[in-house]
Amino acid sequence: MTETAVQENKRAEAAEVWPGSPYPLGATWDGQGVNFALFSEHATGVELCFFDSEHHAQSSRRFRLEATNFVWHGYVPGAKPGQIYGYRVHGPYEPENGLRFNPNKVLLDPYARAVTRFMLWKDEMFGYKIGDEAADLSFDERDSGPYVLLGVVVDNAFDWENDRAPKVPWHKTLIYELHVKGFTKLHPEIPENLRGTYAGLASEPAIRHLKELGVSAVELMPVHFRLDDRLLVDKGLNNYWGYNTINYFAPDARYSSVASASPQDTVREFKAMVKALHAAGMEVILDVVYNHTAEGNHLGPTLSFRGIDNPSYYRLMPERRYYEDFTGCGNTLNLQNPRTLQLIMDSLRYWVLEMHVDGFRFDLASALARELHAVDRLSGFFDILHQDPVLSQVKLIAEPWDVGEGGYQVGNFPPGWAEWNGKYRDAMRRFWKGDEQTVAEFATRLAGSSDLYQAGGRLPYASINFITCHDGFTLRDLVSYDGKHNEANKEDNKDGENNNLSWNCGAEGPTEDKAIAALRAQQRRNFIATLLLSQGVPMLLAGDEMGRTQQGNNNAYCQDNEISWVSWDLAPEEREFLEFTRRLIAFRNGQPVLQRKKFFLGREIRGAGVKDIVWLKPPGEPMEDEAWQAPAAHCLGVLLEGTALTELDERGRRVTGDTLLIWMNAAHTPVEVNLPQEEGASWDLLYDTAGARNGGDFSSGAYELGGRSVAVFRRKK
Repeated sequence: MTETAVQENKRAEAAEVWPGSPYPLGATWDGQGVNFALFSEHATGVELCFFDSEHHAQSSRRFRLEATNFVWHGYVPGAKPGQIYGYRVHGPYEPENGLRFNPNKVLLDPYARAVTRFMLWKDEMFGYKIGDEAADLSFDERDSGPYVLLGVVVDNAFDWENDRAPKVPWHKTLIYELHVKGFTKLHPEIPENLRGTYAGLASEPAIRHLKELGVSAVELMPVHFRLDDRLLVDKGLNNYWGYNTINYFAPDARYSSVASASPQDTVREFKAMVKALHAAGMEVILDVVYNHTAEGNHLGPTLSFRGIDNPSYYRLMPERRYYEDFTGCGNTLNLQNPRTLQLIMDSLRYWVLEMHVDGFRFDLASALARELHAVDRLSGFFDILHQDPVLSQVKLIAEPWDVGEGGYQVGNFPPGWAEWNGKYRDAMRRFWKGDEQTVAEFATRLAGSSDLYQAGGRLPYASINFITCHDGFTLRDLVSYDGKHNEANKEDNKDGENNNLSWNCGAEGPTEDKAIAALRAQQRRNFIATLLLSQGVPMLLAGDEMGRTQQGNNNAYCQDNEISWVSWDLAPEEREFLEFTRRLIAFRNGQPVLQRKKFFLGREIRGAGVKDIVWLKPPGEPMEDEAWQAPAAHCLGVLLEGTALTELDERGRRVTGDTLLIWMNAAHTPVEVNLPQEEGASWDLLYDTAGARNGGDFSSGAYELGGRSVAVFRRKK
């Protein structure tokens, strides 16, 4: 034991602690003191350490806890919110058996509601001696207390006033994926001290943009407290995206405003942000990373879970020294252990009940569904979510893949879940790039991907449709680069996806060629139009509506700078594109036929005498089997019959809407298409992404559809 630990042990002898309770886990203030409870099945002893401030290297008091059913607990009378604490956990150090206890390391409570200190990497944070020939089989006796993250006791009191969840129906949802810092950091109308913060996102200028755009939900990239990888810090970079979680309860203090004076203020500021967004009618969805932690593989630091109970929290290989890694991040959480599963469920319920969020997007969700090895839609993770009276009522979105064998599970999550539809993204990119034999899948994805979801009892809004997301090119870069340009990541451009299905329209990157610039602008309009005219839930990447570029970087996870931040300094053509996007979102929001709750039947509806959907060839005739398979087919029409809806509104009334005719041409040359001829009816042109016409009536006959364009008509009678 180190000299520091000996001194602290003497102080522990005089400290007052009552037995307390094993429930609830974490630090719970009751007005008179604080109850502390920590799960560890394999520990032989646990000490609670109090620090007088985040700047103190040593703890001022230590308390020995007692165990009940593997939960170590104690009650400290007089302890208050704001108290800083950590744990020293005793037990065998036997990495070959999966045990990595080291009481010289102060550990962060997995249930801490707030975290203090921004960690500076030191070798003392590792349970083994860095550089030793035995690697992680060696044992490091140095004290990590002066350097590591510490928990903070929190008072949950907050005046929510009349805050209510918007509860936007799935079929009317439009998601806007954003980074709390990146979205507001450069906004000129937001006070400078609030830019890049929760308060900045809650500010009037930020909310005004979201409201005017017409989105119904913001999906926040990870806000759970994260670590910056040591390798990135050594390069002068950081884990900007935030997919390196070390605690599942505490909001990351990096996004607190300058006005925040303590970790508790971070919690309050987050709540105030949620309240402001709710007041504006928008839901808050969190991107959560429960598949792995920032402790990495067997050579990672000992900061929390590893030192508390390594074999309970992590999936270990048969050679217990090493970790199963289905995430590509060094470890995978062990959801086969009921206490680890409880941790995730407690975290989710905390964010719903205490922080008032409206749903979750689960990063690498397939890793959470693995039982012994394979992904299992009947896993305990799904079972417990489905029966939970709180979590079963919020929006649940899966990123339906991980990096393990059989991890690509698009379409295979159970009812109640929506999914990021990667097949939608790829089909839309291939079609508008001009690839051959793409119309069949393009049509399937446009109509809601019934091939993926219908057989499993799911509905069109199970499909989260997206063209771009944080991971990959922005929309502007998708039409400006054939290849990735990730040199700023300092990995010799070896990181990031190589198969982007992108097309630079004739030049790589920025160009002065007006024809190429015009084509790129038109392709962006095509993508946005396709996204908003598709069945399912559209998701828009923040800044795409304003032409945000990452300069060809398709993996900007470590770029906490203007490569990633949204620019609000818009050229005239970007203002036009923003207005185009706003108009099209407003149009979608007013069209029941674009917000269906059920899949199309493709046949005549009883009582209507018309089909709910008809796919058309350019001559205006219905598509037949041969036309779907034609290699050179790049033009497709679809008639969506507004009078053939069989759905009911919330009062049980039949829903009706406009009948829309949509033509899409991915060929580079114009195509003459025929509008359906109906007695007494004409067609009103609403949109033409080629800009050839700005509206007008067309009774019937031919319409010249420009190369690489979308035209939308509404039937008039």
